Amino acid sequence: MESLFDDGTGRLQERPPADAPLAARMRPGSLEGFAGQEHLLGEGTALRTAIDQGRPHSMLLHGPPGSGKTTLARLVASSSGSAFEELSAVNAGKPEVKAVLERARERRQGGGPATIVFLDEIHRFNKAQQDVLLPAVEEGLIVLIGATTENPYHDVNDALLSRVQLYELSALDDEVVGRLLRRALEDELGASADDEAIEFLAARSGGDARTALAALELAAGNAGDSPVTLQLAEDALQRRAILYDRAGDHHYDTISAWIKATRGSDPDASLYYLAVMLEGGEDPRFIARRMVILASEDIGNADPGALQVAVAAAQAVEMIGLPEAQYALAQAAIRLALAPKSKEAYHAIGRARQAVRDRGAAPPPPYLHSPPTGGERYEDPHQLPGHVGRQELMPDAMAGERFYRPDEAEERFAARLAELRKARGREP
Repeated sequence: MESLFDDGTGRLQERPPADAPLAARMRPGSLEGFAGQEHLLGEGTALRTAIDQGRPHSMLLHGPPGSGKTTLARLVASSSGSAFEELSAVNAGKPEVKAVLERARERRQGGGPATIVFLDEIHRFNKAQQDVLLPAVEEGLIVLIGATTENPYHDVNDALLSRVQLYELSALDDEVVGRLLRRALEDELGASADDEAIEFLAARSGGDARTALAALELAAGNAGDSPVTLQLAEDALQRRAILYDRAGDHHYDTISAWIKATRGSDPDASLYYLAVMLEGGEDPRFIARRMVILASEDIGNADPGALQVAVAAAQAVEMIGLPEAQYALAQAAIRLALAPKSKEAYHAIGRARQAVRDRGAAPPPPYLHSPPTGGERYEDPHQLPGHVGRQELMPDAMAGERFYRPDEAEERFAARLAELRKARGREP
């Protein structure tokens, strides 16, 4: 059994129609043919056990397009022998849901199979529509499998979310998509393709197997009896292949160019190199990490808010993924490029660590110990005028060292530091 479809009876059958899209024809009929998501389907995991034992439970599948949410739902239904009702929240409303629930009730009363309701794009249902499902889930009339590309904690009712198990699917990596494409060529299309065409489709589909398979099917149709070439793959995907090797020198050259353009305060160049990386299939988490580093290393306290923007962009990448996260990355790139620059935080920690490497870790004064020791008491600055005390806070051997030396971009920090050092008796 290679793929599953509903013939209108509610039971899943072995083969889809011959004219079904390639992605539908490639849907596996068992876990052995399922691509990716090993973190959810490895031996001993809750979801794998539920499928192996044919004991489905209500769940919410959250992941990017083409990551296998619909296929996984069908495998759950097939393994349990359940009837499968599929709805899309894009075009279904309360009447359609009530009709599905009525059919589920009829099956139960007639001694028929259990009913699994797969609701795609569940986040598009409003609260009232989602509430219709609650009683059916609570009483076990249906097993609900919802699918969403959006953050479920924002778009799914708490009451419904508390009654389902949440599973996070990841975008498929290039290797997995490549294997799917080669299998499709052999098993379904009876065609061949150049390696560079397969690699291009796998890398540029953004981890979306459906997109990659649709482009391959179109390219193979245009190729006729000839192999699918890179040019045909480009035309089918409507994207151009870019000389960008995520594991090679070009990967590092481009991120280096982005860092230097951003450090050089050119937002247009920063956006250009960001676009090159995104179009080349770069991991957005790698880009976000470099943004966070740059915010502290090259901007620092010249614009402390830049770090918040960079961290927020990194969180957006983790929460929503591409393509939507590109906007957060673009926002961060512009802010980082336009921010005043200072490398003093970078230099300051470097000086402090070098001092430790050169002279070792000097013990702190006894009154800073936990608990304080020695005869001198620790002076709590909160109990002093201006919340500033004159007690030495450096180890004796390090007294007078100045690791932080604010530059002209950190003028307000320099003024505050001078004020504090004077109040503490550390400068005239």
